[in-house]
Amino acid sequence: MEEPISSQALVPAVPPLQLLVPYMTRQRYAELTGLAPGIVDAQVERGYLPSRIFGKHRLINVAQLWKQALEEETYL
Repeated sequence: MEEPISSQALVPAVPPLQLLVPYMTRQRYAELTGLAPGIVDAQVERGYLPSRIFGKHRLINVAQLWKQALEEETYL
């Protein structure tokens, strides 16, 4: 006899709290994604990762990344 599917299995996973902030440093983004800091820096400089300057610091716009990902995703 099959076990019933629990309601928890149907709830999408919530992203880690660190990814819910709208901006983060390039170093922190590298740590969370597993990319080398140099790769992240190059992606920011080439415009592959959206970023914004706050004072002397350039931060990655994580909110824009989420928006882009949701707009590109195709749901069936």
